[in-house]
Amino acid sequence: MKLAHALLEALKHYGAGEIFGIPGDFALPFFKEIEATGTLPLYTLSHEPAVGFAADAAARYRGTIGIACVTYGAGALNMVNPVATAYSEKSPLVVISGAPGTDERNFSFGLHHQVKHLDSQMMIMKEVTCAQCVLDDPDTAPQEIARVLTAARRMARPVYIELPRNMVGAEVNPVPGFTPSEPDMDAVTAAAKATLDLLEKASSPALMLGVEIRRFGLEHAVTKLAEKLGIPAVTSFMGRGILAETGAPVAGTYLGLAGEENVRQLIERSDGLLMLGVIMSDTNFGVSKRELDMRQTVHAIDGEIRFPHHLYPNVPISAFVEKLLEMGKKLGDAEPVPATYNTAIDNPNAQIMPSDVAAIVSTYLEEYPNTPIASDMGDCLFTAMDMKHAPLVAPGYYATMGTGIPFGIGLEAASGKRPLVLVGDGAFQMTGWELGNAKRLGLKPIVLLFNNTAWGMLKAFQKDTRYNDLDDWNFAKHGDNLGGKGRRVSTPAEFEQALAEADQDDSQFHLIEIMLPQDAMSDTLRRFTETIAQRSALSKS
Repeated sequence: MKLAHALLEALKHYGAGEIFGIPGDFALPFFKEIEATGTLPLYTLSHEPAVGFAADAAARYRGTIGIACVTYGAGALNMVNPVATAYSEKSPLVVISGAPGTDERNFSFGLHHQVKHLDSQMMIMKEVTCAQCVLDDPDTAPQEIARVLTAARRMARPVYIELPRNMVGAEVNPVPGFTPSEPDMDAVTAAAKATLDLLEKASSPALMLGVEIRRFGLEHAVTKLAEKLGIPAVTSFMGRGILAETGAPVAGTYLGLAGEENVRQLIERSDGLLMLGVIMSDTNFGVSKRELDMRQTVHAIDGEIRFPHHLYPNVPISAFVEKLLEMGKKLGDAEPVPATYNTAIDNPNAQIMPSDVAAIVSTYLEEYPNTPIASDMGDCLFTAMDMKHAPLVAPGYYATMGTGIPFGIGLEAASGKRPLVLVGDGAFQMTGWELGNAKRLGLKPIVLLFNNTAWGMLKAFQKDTRYNDLDDWNFAKHGDNLGGKGRRVSTPAEFEQALAEADQDDSQFHLIEIMLPQDAMSDTLRRFTETIAQRSALSKS
């Protein structure tokens, strides 16, 4: 079979549901095969960063690989930031780049899109991916594809495949199928026993859940585990949205001093804390009042189980959770109490504030509880922390801007559900215009654009500046031109009506531009920035 066909069949077998891309001359032969075979649907966007973000969101939601296909040099190098986002936040993004043909490597002149030498792109991608290959040999190509895709599945990190354009039609054997890694079952059993011993001895055991739970498709298993052990479960900031579709009574999201007091106490006072798939980062733990007592903590991450003074390697989190389910028993008697969220509006005709947005969206989510949410970085994400628990994809650790609209596109394509997309005006200036592709692609998200005419989160850190101010671009007026419907709102009543109208009209995307005061911020962001400022002042004193 053709190499292109073998690659496409392998992508589908390894879990891909679609391809996001932008064609370019070195990638045109492969794009032609993508369209001709119909093996996976193709979603073309306008700018490579959006391609990477959309594919990343699809991978995050589905818990399998997401595919971004671009051309050499000007295409792939334009995606370095999205690939870095996926690497830092453990998302199995597969980057496929068309490349100069193997017969073009001896060309005496530099080829267009070439940086320093023909391998510059590979060297750059090695820094932000966990496995790479060049498909320049028909005999080894199937094994190389399998090796790289297996790494993406097992490690939940991005990988890179370079496809020379003259190799697309080369005859190759089929790609070997995916085989899960074989864990050390003695280590799995020992780690599970030691963990359960620690939890059983604890007076306040707790579960903290992170991104690997969704990356490895463990949400239902972890829900059963929490129910069997009878101990409270919270998510990390990055893990927000986990278990939202399983009905598990998550107690809230741990945000340290920026979060709810009851959630803080569950984590910071726990003498038996089991962290499953939690990335140790400043955004997850940087605003804690005190350091966690790691002497009483078990941490499952990156294929190993870490105890205070030792670790068990080669223990995949899926095998570990399965063994905990098999060996675990009831440890707590109290019924878990799910987090509660405000749905009340004080004055429906007053100036709208982030708390009003959170309350109205929470009411919406009570009616549509499985609505997925894509959020950009900024106060829109911190406002999401005040909303009812729902499936969420967001750049909580790497914290890049411009993910919101592309994440929403990838989320809708992967889930088949109409998402809510939260984005600020600064981030919309970067990638918001990708909404213009929604009509052509048959996508109809509801976009909530937080417009405070500023880079609001940055202004929260530096209040006495002008360079964080932005002009009012009146985004709602562009909604019709982009193929959807735009509306600007300034009060809770107007927003509530606009959201209801958007809900009733699923024939197009809706862009609701929410006009906020420039100094407005969510309660969560206020607590977060105040805590960071206090920490900074203490470090200088």
